[in-house]
Amino acid sequence: MKYILLLSVLLASTAFAAPSIEETMIEAKQGVAYAQYNLGLIYFKGEGVPKNDAEAVKWFRKAADQGHATAQFNQGLMYASGIGGVPENDAEAVKWFRKAADQGHAKAQFNLGVRYGNGRGIPKNYAEAVKWFRKAAEATGASVFASS
Repeated sequence: MKYILLLSVLLASTAFAAPSIEETMIEAKQGVAYAQYNLGLIYFKGEGVPKNDAEAVKWFRKAADQGHATAQFNQGLMYASGIGGVPENDAEAVKWFRKAADQGHAKAQFNLGVRYGNGRGIPKNYAEAVKWFRKAAEATGASVFASS
């Protein structure tokens, strides 16, 4: 289940013309956060380069450290699943989910709610779980509770 969620998030593609891999690498090495994130995706998917989870994590981390919310979310997923050469670490997953959630990243907010609800990496707290589920729902325009 973890891998399905991770892959569905990471493999989502955008509908615009992307720069070449070479352009992305140049910008990533210059410290451009969105290029670092995109280079992480390139390595994670193995598009035009050999698939390399360790390189993906490296570039996601560089973007995440600069505040790129989706890269932070991906860091959380990798620590939650223990893929990409990082050890499975629930507390570290929570740390990254929170960074992205605090920026309004709905999927990170949802995952933080799940973590509060099941007490993985953070003390169980249903009130906090509901708070984060509501934030995620508001960010996506969804309803937290099913209508009757």
